[in-house]
Amino acid sequence: MSSENHRGGPRPRGPMGHGPGPGVGEKAKDFGGTMKKLIRYISRYKVAIFLVMLFAVAGTALNIGGPKVLIKANQAIVDGVVEMISGTGGIDFGYVGKILLILLGMYVISSILQAVQGFLMTGVSQKVSYNLRREISKKINRMPMKHFESKTHGEVLSRVTNDVDTLSQSLNQSITQLITSVVTVVGVLVMMLSISWELTLAALLILPLSMFCISFIVKHSQKYFKAQQEYLGHINGQVEEVYGGQNIVKAFNHQEETIRVFDDTNNTLYKSAWKSQFLSGMMQPMMQFIGNLGYVVVSVLGGWLVIRGRISVSVIPSFVQYVRMFTQPLAQVAQVVNMLQSTAAAAERVFEFLEEEEEEIEIENPVPVQGLKGQVDFSHVSFGYRADKVIIKDFNAHVEPGQKVAIVGPTGAGKTTMIKLLMRFYDVNSGAILVDGHDIRNFNRSELRQMFGMVLQDTWLFNGTVMENIRYGRLDATDDEVIAAAKAAHVHHFVQTLPDGYQMELNEEASNVSQGQKQLLTIARAILADPKILILDEATSSVDTRTEVRIQKAMDNLMKGRTSFVIAHRLSTIRDADLILVMKDGDIVEQGRHEELLAKGGFYANLYNSQFENTEESA
Repeated sequence: MSSENHRGGPRPRGPMGHGPGPGVGEKAKDFGGTMKKLIRYISRYKVAIFLVMLFAVAGTALNIGGPKVLIKANQAIVDGVVEMISGTGGIDFGYVGKILLILLGMYVISSILQAVQGFLMTGVSQKVSYNLRREISKKINRMPMKHFESKTHGEVLSRVTNDVDTLSQSLNQSITQLITSVVTVVGVLVMMLSISWELTLAALLILPLSMFCISFIVKHSQKYFKAQQEYLGHINGQVEEVYGGQNIVKAFNHQEETIRVFDDTNNTLYKSAWKSQFLSGMMQPMMQFIGNLGYVVVSVLGGWLVIRGRISVSVIPSFVQYVRMFTQPLAQVAQVVNMLQSTAAAAERVFEFLEEEEEEIEIENPVPVQGLKGQVDFSHVSFGYRADKVIIKDFNAHVEPGQKVAIVGPTGAGKTTMIKLLMRFYDVNSGAILVDGHDIRNFNRSELRQMFGMVLQDTWLFNGTVMENIRYGRLDATDDEVIAAAKAAHVHHFVQTLPDGYQMELNEEASNVSQGQKQLLTIARAILADPKILILDEATSSVDTRTEVRIQKAMDNLMKGRTSFVIAHRLSTIRDADLILVMKDGDIVEQGRHEELLAKGGFYANLYNSQFENTEESA
């Protein structure tokens, strides 16, 4: 099927094209439920996650055990110095060297284990990201058109980009950090208690102060992080919109207004980003200050305990290390808890999208499309985008195979809606649309749409070569078939004048070719698809008069033997139609050939004559 999808669709609201994903500090509506879904989703990687946890615990345990082993080396040096002073011996450097080698081995093994767990967790997070994007991509193809017509492009793209990225990054960081932080806090606490309960109690006195500072900073920085992420999305959307509409901005001399709006948004982003980064940057120096207080308390109390003979002086350096190791993971745990809010918010938005209603793609015992001739019947069709607002009331029409049917009428009459119903972008509320006597609801949607070729007024080309864009109509077509289709659409000569011919790369917006040339390429694509039924929505409106004549001849040849529906705005182009359906307010008010309808002197005659008069006046 050759389908010309609208690149435009519903425009983003104002300049905010791509809505931001959840920022740091943004909360999920159902944190618990979302986290359960996320745990179930990543449980498929339970072996890798188990190994991550195992390596994280083992690596952290070895790291924690280091200072305890160091006590033995410190004690051996202290004892050796005392013996040297007393003249009874000296430092046993061999014993100290063995301890240091054991300590080095512990740290090396710990680093290797942490590197392996980082490697495994990165693999898990990237697989989750890969699979989520793949599932979203598949989901998009199964979702009804009404979903995308009710959402901005930014809202949909945000799920694939911002939300999945946020989820992947936070998973990678939060799981390993949470495991290592908890193990570190528990392990260090056990080690400190095994050394001296008095020093441990003194070190714990700084805990309430640490928690107060952490909660204060997190609480006040959340709103600024959220605002920063929100206005970053506003900036991205505005830049994209202005870049895409640069010719309109310049044509209406709106450069200064555009700069003013950008400056306002950028200023707001600057203020929120400055505050959020400043507050988050305060976390580390605050914790260092509190940690230093802890060192002072431990050193003073430790000195007093040494004097009293309760502990050895070799214990104090190792205990100070434990105090440092104890305060750092506390801040990390607070950051992980905050990060999990962001993880849940991103996961919630992704799962909401994946759980959206899907259209039925395949049915049991579908009608095969092979051998169909292209007869189309509209039988008492009634439809409304909303149940309480019917716009197609009682549509009836019979189209023979190979007929050229023109659908005309004023804006809002329901012309494009009928085409959407024909291709099952929407299903009728009542009545039926039949192809060769079969209700289109009895076909698989994908097979039904293979019967249609569409050429719309709004062209759609993707970033790729001219050859690839034409071949989009039929992916298994040979180069010769592509060129033959281009010749039939009168586009071959133009392509030969391009720098690289059929291998010239079209940019993302296909702005390196003219609007008329884009239209010619989409017509060539439809010709290559060789469909049973053609749908043309003013396909030649963007080309000059001379080109229009050539295209019209090519389209006439293409439509021979095929049922074709032409949505016409210029009534002079459909005089030779086999059947003209005149629509008004969702109903067919007249139908027949051009001459018959003119002779009636009714609604069609008024439309035709008004266009003719306007043409004469403009001439």
